[in-house]
Amino acid sequence: MSTVQGAGVVVTGAGGGIGAALARRFAAEGARVVVNDLDADKTKLIADEIGATAVPGDASAVVGAAREALGGQVDVYCANAGLASPGDAFADEQVWASAWDVNVMAHVRAARELLPDWLERGSGRFVSTVSAAGLLTMVGAAPYSVTKHGALAFAEWLSLTYRHRGVKVHAICPQGVRTDMLTAAGSAGELVLAPTAIEPEDVADALFEGIEADRFLILPHPEVADYYTARATDPDRWLGNMNHLQRKWEGV
Repeated sequence: MSTVQGAGVVVTGAGGGIGAALARRFAAEGARVVVNDLDADKTKLIADEIGATAVPGDASAVVGAAREALGGQVDVYCANAGLASPGDAFADEQVWASAWDVNVMAHVRAARELLPDWLERGSGRFVSTVSAAGLLTMVGAAPYSVTKHGALAFAEWLSLTYRHRGVKVHAICPQGVRTDMLTAAGSAGELVLAPTAIEPEDVADALFEGIEADRFLILPHPEVADYYTARATDPDRWLGNMNHLQRKWEGV
């Protein structure tokens, strides 16, 4: 794809799952890729595999080092690192704080670092891995659902504020994807997500189709569009259906 060929691309949370699939795809398309993950060994493994540069560490603070590794310019930033935080309203304060920090504030911090350069030269691409939970919700995972709503809201704000200045924004919102995060979702994930789970490579394919079409909302599970419409047009019915799913999960 000529859009990304030669581009400097950063992918956070790329030690496995969706992030690794995105890194592989960008590299295959001719981009110069920086692989970032908290796990230094996984970061190096993926980077060595695809001929990329490994920059391990906290996704909230990677932009400076990644820019240096790419020769001074980041063209595409994939805010993919995420925290699957199960729990209800009674989840510990630290669980809520960690979910907010990783799923939302890491995106905000990256944007702060990236936007001055992007706005000056009139181009840049921000890719936010959100999840269908950001459009809908997820039973058994209040911190995750709430913060993924926040991630989507921030991506929307970036797009509406800066699109006329050359900044492209994409929000990836898959349902179940066969990764460690799906396993971490436990019985709720098995009930809601596993039956229609796809491979990480399918998510990468959907993103590149969305880039080609210049589309903000990337839906690797197309049926999510219908669920999103139902939620908006008849919220009481939609909430009732979701409550039915909640009761099924509880065995009530």
